[in-house]
Amino acid sequence: MKTGKLPPDILKRLLAEARDDANVLIGPQIGEDAAAVRFGGKVLVATTDPITFACDRIGYYAVAVNVNDIAAHGAEPRYFLATILLPEGSSESDAESVFTQIRTECERLDISLIGGHTEITPTVERVVVCGCMLGETEEGSLISTSGARVGDVLILAGKVAVEGTSILAREAIEDLRAHNVPQDVIERAQALLDNPGICVLEYARAAMQAGGVTSMHDPTEGGIVTALRELAEACGHGLRIDKSAISVLDECVVICKALGLNPLGLIASGSLLIAADPKNVDAIVQNLTERGVQASVIGEVIECEQGIRFYDGEELPLFERDEVARYFERYSAE
Repeated sequence: MKTGKLPPDILKRLLAEARDDANVLIGPQIGEDAAAVRFGGKVLVATTDPITFACDRIGYYAVAVNVNDIAAHGAEPRYFLATILLPEGSSESDAESVFTQIRTECERLDISLIGGHTEITPTVERVVVCGCMLGETEEGSLISTSGARVGDVLILAGKVAVEGTSILAREAIEDLRAHNVPQDVIERAQALLDNPGICVLEYARAAMQAGGVTSMHDPTEGGIVTALRELAEACGHGLRIDKSAISVLDECVVICKALGLNPLGLIASGSLLIAADPKNVDAIVQNLTERGVQASVIGEVIECEQGIRFYDGEELPLFERDEVARYFERYSAE
Protein backbone atom coordinates (compact mmCIF):
# COMPACT_ATOMS: atom_id res chain seq x y z
CA MET A 1 0.00 0.00 0.00
CA LYS A 2 1.09 3.58 -0.63
CA THR A 3 1.82 6.30 1.91
CA GLY A 4 -1.30 7.95 3.32
CA LYS A 5 -4.65 6.87 4.68
CA LEU A 6 -5.61 3.21 4.59
CA PRO A 7 -7.74 2.58 1.48
CA PRO A 8 -11.44 3.12 2.35
CA ASP A 9 -12.56 -0.37 1.32
CA ILE A 10 -9.98 -2.02 3.58
CA LEU A 11 -10.70 0.35 6.48
CA LYS A 12 -14.45 -0.20 6.16
CA ARG A 13 -13.99 -3.96 6.32
CA LEU A 14 -11.74 -3.77 9.37
CA LEU A 15 -14.00 -1.35 11.23
CA ALA A 16 -17.01 -3.61 10.67
CA GLU A 17 -15.52 -6.01 13.20
CA ALA A 18 -15.32 -3.44 16.03
CA ARG A 19 -17.33 -4.06 19.21
CA ASP A 20 -20.09 -1.58 20.11
CA ASP A 21 -22.44 -0.89 23.04
CA ALA A 22 -25.54 1.17 23.81
CA ASN A 23 -23.60 4.17 25.13
CA VAL A 24 -21.65 4.66 21.91
CA LEU A 25 -23.35 7.44 19.94
CA ILE A 26 -20.70 7.73 17.24
CA GLY A 27 -18.48 4.73 16.66
CA PRO A 28 -15.75 3.88 14.16
CA GLN A 29 -16.92 4.88 10.70
CA ILE A 30 -15.36 6.37 7.58
CA GLY A 31 -15.84 10.12 7.59
CA GLU A 32 -16.42 10.55 11.32
CA ASP A 33 -13.74 12.74 12.89
CA ALA A 34 -14.19 11.47 16.45
CA ALA A 35 -16.04 8.99 18.65
CA ALA A 36 -18.85 10.00 21.03
CA VAL A 37 -19.97 8.18 24.16
CA ARG A 38 -22.57 8.91 26.83
CA PHE A 39 -20.56 9.58 29.98
CA GLY A 40 -21.69 10.95 33.33
CA GLY A 41 -24.74 12.81 32.06
CA LYS A 42 -22.88 14.39 29.13
CA VAL A 43 -21.32 13.20 25.92
CA LEU A 44 -17.59 12.48 25.87
CA VAL A 45 -16.11 13.13 22.42
CA ALA A 46 -12.70 11.56 21.79
CA THR A 47 -10.28 11.62 18.89
CA THR A 48 -6.69 10.75 18.05
CA ASP A 49 -4.51 11.96 15.21
CA PRO A 50 -0.77 11.64 14.48
CA ILE A 51 1.44 14.24 12.88
CA THR A 52 3.71 12.60 10.34
CA PHE A 53 4.09 15.13 7.50
CA ALA A 54 5.48 18.09 9.45
CA CYS A 55 8.60 18.47 11.58
CA ASP A 56 8.58 22.21 12.08
CA ARG A 57 6.22 23.17 14.95
CA ILE A 58 4.94 19.63 15.24
CA GLY A 59 3.56 20.23 18.75
CA TYR A 60 1.34 23.03 17.49
CA TYR A 61 0.07 20.85 14.65
CA ALA A 62 -0.72 18.00 17.05
CA VAL A 63 -2.96 20.11 19.27
CA ALA A 64 -4.68 21.97 16.43
CA VAL A 65 -5.66 18.99 14.28
CA ASN A 66 -7.06 17.11 17.27
CA VAL A 67 -9.02 20.19 18.36
CA ASN A 68 -10.51 20.32 14.87
CA ASP A 69 -11.87 16.79 15.14
CA ILE A 70 -13.63 17.63 18.41
CA ALA A 71 -14.96 20.93 17.05
CA ALA A 72 -16.40 19.20 13.97
CA HIS A 73 -18.74 17.31 16.29
CA GLY A 74 -20.06 20.47 17.93
CA ALA A 75 -18.11 19.77 21.13
CA GLU A 76 -15.66 21.77 23.24
CA PRO A 77 -12.08 20.43 23.56
CA ARG A 78 -11.01 19.98 27.20
CA TYR A 79 -8.11 17.55 27.70
CA PHE A 80 -5.09 16.54 25.63
CA LEU A 81 -2.67 13.60 25.76
CA ALA A 82 0.37 13.18 23.53
CA THR A 83 2.65 10.31 22.56
CA ILE A 84 5.98 11.80 21.48
CA LEU A 85 8.47 9.61 19.64
CA LEU A 86 11.95 11.06 19.20
CA PRO A 87 14.68 9.56 16.97
CA GLU A 88 17.99 8.42 18.35
CA GLY A 89 20.39 11.33 18.81
CA SER A 90 17.65 13.80 19.75
CA SER A 91 18.69 16.46 22.23
CA GLU A 92 16.99 17.72 25.36
CA SER A 93 16.19 20.93 23.50
CA ASP A 94 14.40 18.91 20.78
CA ALA A 95 12.06 17.44 23.39
CA GLU A 96 11.66 20.78 25.13
CA SER A 97 10.66 22.45 21.86
CA VAL A 98 7.84 19.96 21.25
CA PHE A 99 6.57 20.29 24.83
CA THR A 100 6.67 24.09 24.64
CA GLN A 101 4.64 24.09 21.43
CA ILE A 102 2.03 21.73 22.91
CA ARG A 103 1.80 23.68 26.16
CA THR A 104 1.50 27.04 24.39
CA GLU A 105 -1.32 25.94 22.11
CA CYS A 106 -3.17 24.16 24.94
CA GLU A 107 -2.98 27.29 27.08
CA ARG A 108 -4.22 29.46 24.22
CA LEU A 109 -7.29 27.26 23.78
CA ASP A 110 -7.90 26.64 27.51
CA ILE A 111 -7.10 22.92 27.19
CA SER A 112 -5.39 20.87 29.90
CA LEU A 113 -2.44 18.66 29.00
CA ILE A 114 -3.17 15.63 31.20
CA GLY A 115 -0.68 12.97 30.15
CA GLY A 116 0.84 10.84 27.42
CA HIS A 117 4.08 9.02 26.68
CA THR A 118 7.58 9.98 25.54
CA GLU A 119 10.20 7.73 24.00
CA ILE A 120 13.49 7.85 22.12
CA THR A 121 13.41 5.07 19.57
CA PRO A 122 15.30 3.88 16.49
CA THR A 123 11.94 3.11 14.90
CA VAL A 124 11.50 6.74 13.74
CA GLU A 125 13.85 8.93 11.74
CA ARG A 126 12.22 12.19 12.80
CA VAL A 127 9.89 13.36 15.56
CA VAL A 128 6.40 11.88 15.49
CA VAL A 129 3.59 13.11 17.74
CA CYS A 130 0.29 11.29 18.14
CA GLY A 131 -2.29 13.32 20.00
CA CYS A 132 -5.50 12.32 21.77
CA MET A 133 -8.09 15.00 22.51
CA LEU A 134 -11.09 14.65 24.80
CA GLY A 135 -14.04 17.02 24.60
CA GLU A 136 -17.60 17.27 25.81
CA THR A 137 -21.03 18.40 24.72
CA GLU A 138 -24.70 17.79 25.40
CA GLU A 139 -26.33 14.94 23.51
CA GLY A 140 -28.74 17.31 21.78
CA SER A 141 -25.82 19.39 20.46
CA LEU A 142 -23.77 16.49 19.11
CA ILE A 143 -23.03 16.71 15.39
CA SER A 144 -21.99 13.75 13.25
CA THR A 145 -20.61 13.67 9.72
CA SER A 146 -23.35 11.16 8.92
CA GLY A 147 -26.06 13.68 9.84
CA ALA A 148 -26.17 15.42 6.44
CA ARG A 149 -29.58 15.11 4.73
CA VAL A 150 -30.76 15.34 1.15
CA GLY A 151 -31.47 19.01 0.45
CA ASP A 152 -28.87 20.32 2.90
CA VAL A 153 -26.55 23.05 1.66
CA LEU A 154 -22.76 22.64 1.83
CA ILE A 155 -20.68 25.54 3.12
CA LEU A 156 -16.89 25.77 3.08
CA ALA A 157 -15.49 27.90 5.92
CA GLY A 158 -11.95 29.06 5.18
CA LYS A 159 -9.79 28.64 2.11
CA VAL A 160 -7.82 25.56 0.99
CA ALA A 161 -5.27 24.32 1.61
CA VAL A 162 -3.74 26.12 4.60
CA GLU A 163 -1.92 23.17 6.14
CA GLY A 164 -0.61 21.61 2.96
CA THR A 165 0.58 24.94 1.57
CA SER A 166 2.37 25.78 4.81
CA ILE A 167 4.00 22.33 5.03
CA LEU A 168 5.36 22.59 1.50
CA ALA A 169 6.61 26.13 2.08
CA ARG A 170 8.50 24.95 5.18
CA GLU A 171 9.66 21.48 4.15
CA ALA A 172 10.25 21.92 0.39
CA ILE A 173 11.72 25.41 0.34
CA GLU A 174 14.76 24.56 -1.80
CA ASP A 175 12.65 22.82 -4.42
CA LEU A 176 10.27 25.76 -4.53
CA ARG A 177 13.16 28.13 -5.11
CA ALA A 178 14.47 25.81 -7.82
CA HIS A 179 11.07 26.13 -9.50
CA ASN A 180 11.31 29.93 -9.33
CA VAL A 181 8.59 30.43 -6.74
CA PRO A 182 9.08 34.01 -5.49
CA GLN A 183 10.49 34.36 -1.97
CA ASP A 184 7.57 36.54 -0.87
CA VAL A 185 5.11 33.79 -1.85
CA ILE A 186 7.11 31.23 0.15
CA GLU A 187 7.18 33.53 3.19
CA ARG A 188 3.44 34.25 2.98
CA ALA A 189 2.76 30.53 2.70
CA GLN A 190 4.92 29.80 5.74
CA ALA A 191 3.03 32.46 7.70
CA LEU A 192 -0.31 30.76 6.98
CA LEU A 193 0.39 28.46 9.92
CA ASP A 194 -0.28 31.46 12.20
CA ASN A 195 -2.63 33.53 10.08
CA PRO A 196 -5.24 32.21 9.57
CA GLY A 197 -3.79 29.09 11.22
CA ILE A 198 -5.11 25.55 10.99
CA CYS A 199 -7.42 25.50 14.03
CA VAL A 200 -11.12 25.72 13.09
CA LEU A 201 -12.63 25.76 16.59
CA GLU A 202 -14.02 29.28 16.13
CA TYR A 203 -15.46 28.33 12.72
CA ALA A 204 -17.40 25.48 14.30
CA ARG A 205 -18.58 27.66 17.17
CA ALA A 206 -19.83 30.30 14.75
CA ALA A 207 -21.76 27.72 12.72
CA MET A 208 -23.28 26.10 15.80
CA GLN A 209 -24.33 29.47 17.17
CA ALA A 210 -26.28 30.21 13.99
CA GLY A 211 -28.10 26.85 14.19
CA GLY A 212 -29.28 24.42 11.56
CA VAL A 213 -26.00 22.51 11.29
CA THR A 214 -26.57 18.85 10.39
CA SER A 215 -22.98 17.78 9.70
CA MET A 216 -19.42 19.09 9.89
CA HIS A 217 -16.20 17.53 8.63
CA ASP A 218 -12.55 18.54 8.97
CA PRO A 219 -10.70 18.24 5.63
CA THR A 220 -7.31 16.67 6.30
CA GLU A 221 -5.34 14.15 4.23
CA GLY A 222 -6.55 14.01 0.65
CA GLY A 223 -7.81 17.58 0.79
CA ILE A 224 -11.26 19.05 0.31
CA VAL A 225 -12.26 16.53 -2.36
CA THR A 226 -11.48 13.57 -0.10
CA ALA A 227 -13.39 15.28 2.73
CA LEU A 228 -16.42 15.62 0.46
CA ARG A 229 -16.20 11.95 -0.48
CA GLU A 230 -15.91 10.99 3.19
CA LEU A 231 -18.97 13.07 4.07
CA ALA A 232 -20.94 11.40 1.30
CA GLU A 233 -19.81 7.96 2.49
CA ALA A 234 -20.79 8.75 6.08
CA CYS A 235 -24.27 10.10 5.32
CA GLY A 236 -25.04 7.68 2.47
CA HIS A 237 -26.02 10.40 0.00
CA GLY A 238 -24.64 12.05 -3.13
CA LEU A 239 -23.20 15.53 -3.53
CA ARG A 240 -23.36 18.18 -6.23
CA ILE A 241 -20.40 20.58 -5.99
CA ASP A 242 -19.70 23.97 -7.53
CA LYS A 243 -15.98 23.69 -8.23
CA SER A 244 -15.66 27.42 -8.92
CA ALA A 245 -16.97 28.22 -5.42
CA ILE A 246 -14.15 26.37 -3.64
CA SER A 247 -11.82 29.15 -2.45
CA VAL A 248 -8.17 28.25 -2.96
CA LEU A 249 -5.39 30.34 -1.44
CA ASP A 250 -3.29 32.26 -3.98
CA GLU A 251 -0.14 30.84 -2.40
CA CYS A 252 -1.55 27.34 -2.71
CA VAL A 253 -2.21 27.84 -6.42
CA VAL A 254 1.35 29.06 -7.09
CA ILE A 255 3.08 26.36 -5.03
CA CYS A 256 0.96 23.51 -6.40
CA LYS A 257 1.50 24.65 -9.96
CA ALA A 258 5.27 24.76 -9.42
CA LEU A 259 5.38 21.28 -7.90
CA GLY A 260 2.79 19.66 -10.19
CA LEU A 261 0.20 19.09 -7.45
CA ASN A 262 -3.59 19.46 -7.31
CA PRO A 263 -4.77 21.92 -4.60
CA LEU A 264 -8.02 19.98 -4.19
CA GLY A 265 -6.09 16.93 -2.96
CA LEU A 266 -3.76 18.79 -0.60
CA ILE A 267 -4.11 18.30 3.17
CA ALA A 268 -6.55 21.05 4.10
CA SER A 269 -6.69 21.55 7.87
CA GLY A 270 -7.61 25.20 8.38
CA SER A 271 -10.95 24.87 6.61
CA LEU A 272 -14.25 23.34 7.71
CA LEU A 273 -16.93 21.63 5.67
CA ILE A 274 -20.45 22.34 6.98
CA ALA A 275 -23.80 20.86 5.92
CA ALA A 276 -26.82 22.86 7.02
CA ASP A 277 -30.54 23.31 6.67
CA PRO A 278 -31.13 25.77 3.77
CA LYS A 279 -33.02 28.20 6.00
CA ASN A 280 -29.97 28.66 8.26
CA VAL A 281 -27.34 29.09 5.56
CA ASP A 282 -27.41 32.89 5.44
CA ALA A 283 -27.04 33.13 9.23
CA ILE A 284 -24.09 30.70 9.24
CA VAL A 285 -22.31 32.53 6.43
CA GLN A 286 -22.95 35.87 8.16
CA ASN A 287 -21.62 34.59 11.49
CA LEU A 288 -18.45 33.37 9.82
CA THR A 289 -18.00 36.50 7.73
CA GLU A 290 -18.36 38.72 10.79
CA ARG A 291 -15.43 36.81 12.31
CA GLY A 292 -13.30 37.47 9.26
CA VAL A 293 -13.69 33.94 7.87
CA GLN A 294 -14.16 33.34 4.14
CA ALA A 295 -17.40 31.36 3.83
CA SER A 296 -18.79 30.04 0.55
CA VAL A 297 -21.75 27.90 -0.47
CA ILE A 298 -20.15 25.15 -2.54
CA GLY A 299 -22.97 22.70 -3.22
CA GLU A 300 -25.75 20.57 -1.85
CA VAL A 301 -26.55 17.05 -0.66
CA ILE A 302 -28.47 15.01 -3.23
CA GLU A 303 -29.80 11.48 -3.64
CA CYS A 304 -27.17 8.73 -3.55
CA GLU A 305 -28.00 7.51 -7.05
CA GLN A 306 -26.96 10.89 -8.49
CA GLY A 307 -23.37 10.38 -7.40
CA ILE A 308 -20.69 12.79 -6.23
CA ARG A 309 -20.21 15.26 -9.05
CA PHE A 310 -19.32 18.81 -9.94
CA TYR A 311 -22.03 20.99 -11.43
CA ASP A 312 -20.75 20.26 -14.95
CA GLY A 313 -21.37 16.53 -14.41
CA GLU A 314 -17.71 15.57 -13.94
CA GLU A 315 -17.12 13.14 -11.08
CA LEU A 316 -14.99 14.41 -8.22
CA PRO A 317 -11.40 13.14 -8.56
CA LEU A 318 -10.26 10.29 -6.35
CA PHE A 319 -6.94 10.80 -4.56
CA GLU A 320 -5.30 7.54 -3.48
CA ARG A 321 -3.11 9.54 -1.11
CA ASP A 322 -2.58 13.15 -0.16
CA GLU A 323 -0.74 15.34 -2.63
CA VAL A 324 1.83 16.25 0.05
CA ALA A 325 2.61 12.55 0.52
CA ARG A 326 2.81 12.09 -3.25
CA TYR A 327 5.24 15.00 -3.51
CA PHE A 328 7.59 13.73 -0.79
CA GLU A 329 7.47 10.20 -2.20
CA ARG A 330 8.39 11.50 -5.63
CA TYR A 331 11.02 13.89 -4.27
CA SER A 332 12.75 11.19 -2.21
CA ALA A 333 12.96 8.97 -5.29
CA GLU A 334 14.72 11.62 -7.37
